[in-house]
Amino acid sequence: MRVLAAMSGGVDSAVAAARAVDAGHEVVGVHLALSAEPGTLRTGSRGCCSKEDAGDARRAADVLGIPFYVWDFADRFKEDVIDDFVAAYAAGETPNPCLRCNEKIKFSALADRAVALGFDAVVTGHYARLSDGVLRRAVDADKDQSYVLAVLTAEQLSRAMFPVGDTPKPRIREEAAERGLAVANKPDSHDICFIPSGDTRAFLGARIGVRPGALVDTDGRVLAEHEGVHGFTIGQRKGLGLRGPAADGKPRYVTDIDPDSGTVRVGSAEDLQVWEVRADRAIWTSGRAPEEPFDCVAQVRAHGGTAPAVAEAVDGGLLVRLREPLTGVAKGQAVVLYRPDEAGDRVLGSGTITGTARADGAAESRAAAQTSADATAG
Repeated sequence: MRVLAAMSGGVDSAVAAARAVDAGHEVVGVHLALSAEPGTLRTGSRGCCSKEDAGDARRAADVLGIPFYVWDFADRFKEDVIDDFVAAYAAGETPNPCLRCNEKIKFSALADRAVALGFDAVVTGHYARLSDGVLRRAVDADKDQSYVLAVLTAEQLSRAMFPVGDTPKPRIREEAAERGLAVANKPDSHDICFIPSGDTRAFLGARIGVRPGALVDTDGRVLAEHEGVHGFTIGQRKGLGLRGPAADGKPRYVTDIDPDSGTVRVGSAEDLQVWEVRADRAIWTSGRAPEEPFDCVAQVRAHGGTAPAVAEAVDGGLLVRLREPLTGVAKGQAVVLYRPDEAGDRVLGSGTITGTARADGAAESRAAAQTSADATAG
C-alpha cells in the first residue's frame, strides 16, 4: 500500500513510520505545520509542532530513507481546534483539543488530502490498535489513546494505521535507538500543544477577556467574585479564589458552571457524583447505531473516569446510565463506550457530553440501568 506517515517529530511517529516501511508499504513522511508562529510552540516537554519538531521529523525520515514534506495546516488548526477550544471554555465547557485535532485535522483534513493524492492510508504514532476495522485499547495502558481516537468514523478508521499500539512505550524507545533515530530519548509532549506556557487560564483570558461572575455555594450564597467562567472546570478544587474550606472543614469543588449568568457553583465531593450522562454527536465504530440498550463500560476522561453502564442511542446522541457514580464529568468532554468483556479494550462508540444527572437522581438512574440491562439480557 501507499501510505502517508504523519511525523510529529517525536519518537512514536518515527517508529510508526519505520514499521510501515518494514511492512513493505510505500511510505511518504509529512509533518503538519500547525502554528503560524512555529518557533513559539515548544518549551522543553511542553508544546509541539515547533521548528525543532519539524527538523526532528525530517532527520527521522532521512534515516528511514523516505520522502518527506511539510504541509501547512495552521489556518485549519486555528479554526477547528484553537477557536473551538476557546469557544467551548467561554460556554462553560471543558473541551479536549487532542480529540478535536484527531477528528478534524489528522483524520479529516490530512486523510482527505492523502486520499486525493492517491494514498491508501494514514499512519500515526497513536497508542491504539486496529483489528478488522475495530478500534481497541493499546497494550500499554498508561499510554493508551483510544479515548481520543473514538471520535473517528468507521470510514476514517478504515484509512488509519497505528503500528505502535501493540508495544509498551519503553520498548518503542529502545527500538528507536536501535534504528539510529535521534528522537529515541526525546521527552514526550505534555499539556496542550498550543499553550507551551502551560497557563491555560491566561491563554483563555487573553482571548475571551474579563466576564465577571460569582462563585456561590449550594444554597446560592455568594462566596467570591471571578473574572470569567473560562477559568473553571467541573471538579476543580484549586485556584477557586476562596479563603478556606467549607464550614464543615471539607474542601470545595466546582460542581456547576452557568456561562449565561457567569455563576460558578461549588460544593462537596458528594455533589460531584454523576449517575447519568447525555451526549450528542454520537459516533459508532461499527458505522451504525445499535437498536437496543446495551451493556458497556463508559469512560469520561482521557485517563481514568470509567464505570459500568447501560447506554442507548437517542436522537443522534447517547444516553448513558451508570451503575456506579463518576465524578468530574464536564460538558464538552467525550464519553467513550467500551465493550464490557474480559479484555474491555474494544471501542463501541462515543459522544460529546451535553449534560448529566447527579446524586439526586441516583436511585432512578440505577433502577433504569438495571431494567435496561435485564431487558437486554432477556
